[in-house]
Amino acid sequence: MKTIKGVSQAICALFILYLGAKSFGQEDLDMAPMEESEQNALYSTIQGFVGNWWNGSDLYPDPCGWTPIQGVSCDLFNGFWYVTALNIGPVHDNSLSCSPDLEFRPQLFELKHLKDLSFFSCFLSRHKHPVAIPTGNWEKLSDSLQSLEFRANPGLVGTIPTSFGVLKNLQSLVLLENGLAGEIPPEIGNLIKLKRLVLAGNSFSGQIPNTFSGLNELLIFDLSRNSLSGPVPLTLGSLTALLKLDLSNNHLEGNLLQELANLKNLTLMDLRNNNFSGGLTLSLQEIHSLEEMVLSNNPIGGNIRSLKWENLQNLAILELSNMGMTGEIPESISELKRLRFLGLSDNNLTGNLSPKLATLPSLNALYLSGNNLTGVIKFPVEFYIKMGSRFGAWNNPNLCYPVGEISPSYLPFGVKPCQQEVKLLELDSKTKLSNVGMNQISNSMTSLGFSRNATNSFCWTSLLEILMIIGLSLRSHIAL
Repeated sequence: MKTIKGVSQAICALFILYLGAKSFGQEDLDMAPMEESEQNALYSTIQGFVGNWWNGSDLYPDPCGWTPIQGVSCDLFNGFWYVTALNIGPVHDNSLSCSPDLEFRPQLFELKHLKDLSFFSCFLSRHKHPVAIPTGNWEKLSDSLQSLEFRANPGLVGTIPTSFGVLKNLQSLVLLENGLAGEIPPEIGNLIKLKRLVLAGNSFSGQIPNTFSGLNELLIFDLSRNSLSGPVPLTLGSLTALLKLDLSNNHLEGNLLQELANLKNLTLMDLRNNNFSGGLTLSLQEIHSLEEMVLSNNPIGGNIRSLKWENLQNLAILELSNMGMTGEIPESISELKRLRFLGLSDNNLTGNLSPKLATLPSLNALYLSGNNLTGVIKFPVEFYIKMGSRFGAWNNPNLCYPVGEISPSYLPFGVKPCQQEVKLLELDSKTKLSNVGMNQISNSMTSLGFSRNATNSFCWTSLLEILMIIGLSLRSHIAL
């Protein structure tokens, strides 16, 4: 018992010491000072973006302690607080909102431990108050800055500063949906620690620089929704860590790269709405990790059967609409058990639809309209019930669905019923039966001594007499 009591007392003593140390440590953090130069630089920087009315020293006398500023994060270095993150814009209800006539002040570059800098919906008017990204002083943040983001700033104009190339520790560069233009500077290729490069939704023009081969850690590469032109550089095949590649909605051209086969970790590839041509390169079937392949609205052409689709077992989205492809839809697509979306509209595809397409367990959207598919759609009723309006096969003139097998509520829109063919067959059968009957009558007449020619003449003469009698009867009836 004495042993147990002694152990208990020891545990209590240790717990009290822990609480005391924790309280002392917390008090030490709360009382840690902030260098006056750092504090003044923070106040001036925010005032430049928010407006001169903002008095930081009165509103937030301890910005890293008991009066924190929304959007500002701090960390301790050598016993002093320093700003490590600055987020300007209406991210939260109490976030710092930007002034219409804001400005970048040079004090921004005096925050020597700044790691994250972002601006969201700050620069709003490209006509009344256009603002350009400063071109100088970025070297002062080259050792600390890891993330730089400008999002949803239509009033942010001008070009990407070439001085961004000195930010050697930058891991994320996001310039999304701004008013930026001009060419992408080759100096971006110097940022070898980049994991995310997003320049989407601007007005960048010219060609994609061929200086990106050293971005071996890049995971996300998004240049979509710009006005980029020319071929894709071969160095793109060097981005072997890439997970997402989005070059959609540009004016890029040329053949799809054979080097795409090197992107063994790629899960999303979106190249839609460009001018790529030259057919489906065989390198596509080597990207086994692909989950989304979107190539629609490119004059790529070629035969859809040129790839071994069964190699891409991870595919969930396959969008190949409006590409000028030919050939029959390969049955190997029905082996893609994870496929959720299949778009093959507006091509020159031919042949019958394989019933195996309806057996895809994850499929919930199938679009085949605007092709030259033929024959009867032999999908089970359960398929139409499951898909609803997400099945499209209109504008295939020689494609039809079987009559009487599908509820009117689930009939495929724009697809004709096969009933017309059945009626033609029935009419043809009746014609054959009539001919058989006439032959039998003719044979009977012949057996009675009439010749076959006489029989035919007799039949037509009798038919003419009957029609004349009917005509006379109708005339007499009208006269009465």
